[in-house]
Amino acid sequence: MSKSLKRVIKHAADMELEIKVIEMLSPTKTAQQAADAVGCDLDQIAKSIIFLGKNSDTPVLFLTAGGNRVCAGKASNTADEPLGKADAGLIRTKTGFAIGGVSPIGHLNPIRCFVDQKLMDFDTVWAAAGTPNHLFSISSDRLLTATKGIIADFCE
Repeated sequence: MSKSLKRVIKHAADMELEIKVIEMLSPTKTAQQAADAVGCDLDQIAKSIIFLGKNSDTPVLFLTAGGNRVCAGKASNTADEPLGKADAGLIRTKTGFAIGGVSPIGHLNPIRCFVDQKLMDFDTVWAAAGTPNHLFSISSDRLLTATKGIIADFCE
């Protein structure tokens, strides 16, 4: 088991979160592939999008429903600072996750998190569990609490 996956499972256990981790045998590089693989609605996939705060020089996490796209301008307004692209190296160093497996929980460092309202329409959502091949399910309410997320309008 990878260090990243172990960290996600440990964080969930430490927070007394009930998550169900599954290993994906088919590709889940897109939200649609992930939704098809677990048999859920596209918007039940919580995509982790990381930007770099230009003023704070820290990553900012945006959790968005699988069918939505983050609007850079709205995201900057939401974060109250200009945002830039976070490259793979920065994401790995700051979060401990590789692109394609960024989990909303289990980060190496605390991270500000904003959550797409659309995710709250579902009792259960699915997110990356620290690797590109693992997903976990969690109640949307518990995900919001676990990430200390703030519901915001940052999608196109």
